[in-house]
Amino acid sequence: MSSAQKRLYIVQQSEGAELSYNMSEALLLSGPLDRARFEAAFRGLVDRHETLRTGFSLVNGEAVQRVYPEADFAVEYIEAAEEEAEDLARRFVRVFDLERPPLLRVGLVRFEEERHLLLFDMHHIISDGVSINILVDEFIRLYCGETLSPLRIQYKDFAVWQQSEPRRERMKRQEAYWMNVLDGESPRLELPTDFARPAVRSFEGDVLNIVIDKSRSEALQRIADETGSTLYMVLLAVYMVLLHKYSGQEDMIVGTPVAGRTHTDLEPLIGMFVNTLAIRSYPAGEKMFLSYLEEIKDTTLQAYENQEYPFEELLEKVRFTWDLSRNPLFDTMFVLQNTDDRSIDEIGGLTVEPFMQYQTIARFDLTLQLKSENNGTIRGQFEYCTKLFTPHMIQHFAEDFLAIMGQICERPYTLLKNIELTRNAEQEELLAETIDFAF
Repeated sequence: MSSAQKRLYIVQQSEGAELSYNMSEALLLSGPLDRARFEAAFRGLVDRHETLRTGFSLVNGEAVQRVYPEADFAVEYIEAAEEEAEDLARRFVRVFDLERPPLLRVGLVRFEEERHLLLFDMHHIISDGVSINILVDEFIRLYCGETLSPLRIQYKDFAVWQQSEPRRERMKRQEAYWMNVLDGESPRLELPTDFARPAVRSFEGDVLNIVIDKSRSEALQRIADETGSTLYMVLLAVYMVLLHKYSGQEDMIVGTPVAGRTHTDLEPLIGMFVNTLAIRSYPAGEKMFLSYLEEIKDTTLQAYENQEYPFEELLEKVRFTWDLSRNPLFDTMFVLQNTDDRSIDEIGGLTVEPFMQYQTIARFDLTLQLKSENNGTIRGQFEYCTKLFTPHMIQHFAEDFLAIMGQICERPYTLLKNIELTRNAEQEELLAETIDFAF
């Protein structure tokens, strides 16, 4: 297995994690649908990508991937009333048996002669966000009768390359960087919570959507341009300040994902390439925001220069206290999506509408995901563990995130200690009681 696959294989064994790494999508299709062509297109994808014919098991105590020459794949076809769509989409997401490929299931729900719901569900161990775009794009092309160019390599070649001697030499240099960054006992972020932390980590979650308006988005971009940084760096710095304000800590680690496709031959493959970077930061109150942003800029640039070092191997090297109630190394993630999601509104004569599904999984205590929109706004969501936080608390997080951002846009030279939250004195007292309860 690749390093990322090993991590997911282990996490999948955790109690309550069975559905935490399912990646699902749903689309409403209107128009004349050729069911035979529909199924043939997906069969073509299974034939084309070895990952869709791969299972995972233990051989002599070692976790391995096993590629099969073919997989027992069929589209799940049912007929139902359209008012059942939400329930059907929710029940379609089920636990995968990692030993039995394909770890992809596709459903087609017929509401009327020219009205269908397309459902698909993949396990993260064979897929990532870019992979879903590839899957949808190639499905459309095959459904429309195109012939796809052969793939030069398959995912197993990437997994073998990860173990190669030349790469291992390069990884030794990158390992030295990460060991220096994470020297000493790693800090644990202690946010106030509404509920006492469960003894075993919970994956039960919910989301709160947020919008950063156009004027504020433009102000953030101006700060990025004037400081030679990026929008990602500015937003990460704002998020770090939020965490600093809530925790009072001046040393923290936030996780952030990278695509991991560092070679052009990897770009057309369906597979799990994402790596996770541990960004360590020191948001002290006496620092001016622009100075702190410069630190974030330097930290992230160096992290990206060393992004190939597998997070799974890093966990085996650094010092931190293993705790069944928490994620290893960090409990919060920051994500700014920069992949170009293809806007699909037509598939071979079919019109397409996105179908929203309800999110019930939280892989971390708190994750902030953001994405720049074509209209100039930035949309996103706070994904949170419902065993720790109430919607009311997350609403406060969101309001304060926007409030901090507003103050920074107006006065980027301000000291971090002078940045204020939205709460009044009474709310601060309630927050203190929450902290006492949680810890």
